[in-house]
Amino acid sequence: MEIATMVAASRLVAMQRAMDVTADNLANADTAGFKAERMLFSDWLSRQPGTPGGAERQIAYTQDRATWRDQRSGTLTHTGNPFDIALSGDGYFTVQTAAGPRLTRAGRFAPTPDGMLADLAGNKLLDTTGQPIQLAQGDTTVTIAGDGTVSDQGGEIAKIGVVQPTDPMRMTAEGAARLRADTPTAPVAAPQIVQGAVEDSNVQPIAEVTHMVDMQHEFQFVAGFLQAESDRQQNAVDKLLPRA
Repeated sequence: MEIATMVAASRLVAMQRAMDVTADNLANADTAGFKAERMLFSDWLSRQPGTPGGAERQIAYTQDRATWRDQRSGTLTHTGNPFDIALSGDGYFTVQTAAGPRLTRAGRFAPTPDGMLADLAGNKLLDTTGQPIQLAQGDTTVTIAGDGTVSDQGGEIAKIGVVQPTDPMRMTAEGAARLRADTPTAPVAAPQIVQGAVEDSNVQPIAEVTHMVDMQHEFQFVAGFLQAESDRQQNAVDKLLPRA
């Protein structure tokens, strides 16, 4: 395969990956607490021997370097549901899943039949000690303060844990709403919790669609170049090696 074709093919593979990420962002534009992902590309330089007496050449291939998560907060939508909570500052809630504790900013919670606060998938919300939050039977009024203190008519029940990974960029998505921290977490000193609200996705659909259209045009251009190169090489072969 010629160098020009290899360079174009590397760009095509990277763009396909970027389009997949953008499509996932669009699919989660209405997912509470979802953070958009972005691609980081860089040049991978291949040094080529120069001609006798000539300078060394460098060929730049496109390299899919990493995927990073946009940490900007989404807008808050007030629902009036006392068990909906949103973070207006840094940090994540912790929920207990079958695979272990996971982080989330999707603040739609509700009491389970046994009185535990849990997300829509049934994963229990954890307090600052790492324990599920147990509501008393017959609770009629539950209030959640800005620092995460949960109280009912009988007084304080627990305090919602809000944590921050030491490296927010080193988290692995598990579905649209939950993340696995790949570095240790620490409590957020002054969490900013809003009761009766949820944080919307920070995806901007119009911007994502515009970006996808631009990438699609470039993808088609590079694909057309590869097709033209393939036709040129085939024509050269046909002329050099005529069929019997």
